[in-house]
Amino acid sequence: MLERKCAGCGKICNRETLIKITAQNPHGEIVINGGPKTFGRSVYLCYNETCIEAAFKKNRIAKHLKTSVPSELKGQILNELRND
Repeated sequence: MLERKCAGCGKICNRETLIKITAQNPHGEIVINGGPKTFGRSVYLCYNETCIEAAFKKNRIAKHLKTSVPSELKGQILNELRND
């Protein structure tokens, strides 16, 4: 069982229970919940709106990925949350 830390609340959870956001190299595109073959810098978030809001408010997504984050990414993650 692999565990990861949520960038929003700091809680350590099982990797399968978190949203994975990856800055895919060498393309530089940002992928939400990519498969196990998606390589690059990743950050994880709990499946709740509070953690997503906190991570974006404190700019933790961009810091972890070490890249600029498009403004529409927050909306895409919230849509992913509502669809699951």
